Amino acid sequence: MANNEESRGLKSLFDWFANRRKSGATNPERQEREIADGLWHKCSKCGVLAYTKDLTANQMVCAECGHHNRVDSDERIRQLIDQNTWRPMDENLRATDPLQFRDRKAYSDRLREMEDKLGLLDAVKTGLGQINGLPIALAVMDFRFMGGSMGSVVGEKITRLIEQATQRRYPVVIICTSGGARMQEGMLSLMQMAKISAALERHRDAKLLYIPVLTNPTTGGVTASFAMLGDIILAEPKATIGFAGRRVIEQTLREKLPDDFQTAEDLLKHGFVDDIVPRTQLKKTLTQLIALHQPVPTTPPMVLWETMSLSSTAAE
Repeated sequence: MANNEESRGLKSLFDWFANRRKSGATNPERQEREIADGLWHKCSKCGVLAYTKDLTANQMVCAECGHHNRVDSDERIRQLIDQNTWRPMDENLRATDPLQFRDRKAYSDRLREMEDKLGLLDAVKTGLGQINGLPIALAVMDFRFMGGSMGSVVGEKITRLIEQATQRRYPVVIICTSGGARMQEGMLSLMQMAKISAALERHRDAKLLYIPVLTNPTTGGVTASFAMLGDIILAEPKATIGFAGRRVIEQTLREKLPDDFQTAEDLLKHGFVDDIVPRTQLKKTLTQLIALHQPVPTTPPMVLWETMSLSSTAAE
């Protein structure tokens, strides 16, 4: 009888430990739920957990390994533009479907889905603002909208921004992130490369500054046009920058490419990029470059002559 009671007590003790193990096994799931709720963020490179507010305060750069997490266009604008100085342009421009394109889904349906999901009409936001008190014309591409692909609206908005900047004599900064041209618009998408490039050439003829900032990833038609036409080309650390993909190039050349191929560091080494700037230093760097390249005010000849005459009189 005593043995039976002991065995029952021992069995219940085993059950209790077994239940503890089961409850312990669910802890990782609860942790994953907490992470998914947005309280914590797990770095995709080093795996370190960071408090989301701390990560946001550090501009979405991992404090442990320096990994630059992708940020959306609204966050980029908050990081760069002085508070209450942002004036958006062409907010209501939206893409049409001139080719009635359809793959697994109609292009018009994809556009509607992106708009409903993200609240964006296309893959770029443009506007005028100030960066540490200096005027600037800024375009920020958003990779969430169909991979930041460049369609007619992206090309039109960036072109209008550059033309407005030329008229106002503002420097232009474009934050680039894109998978390339938007195939659903065919030739119309490719024409944006020439249109933006022409606007940038007029901006350059006016002796005004243009700085593209290449972020991860910057590829395809964007790289083949305005991303590489800057007076000073900046890039974020470890950003993927290129035209064709690694696999396509390897199959074409029948050679294995280096591990750092098409990274910002590799492009800097070969002279395609002028500098690699961490995101936490980007606003300061842009401010310094814009301040150094401010247009010099021209003095009318008569005012200059009067100044020289007054100086001569004072000397006598």
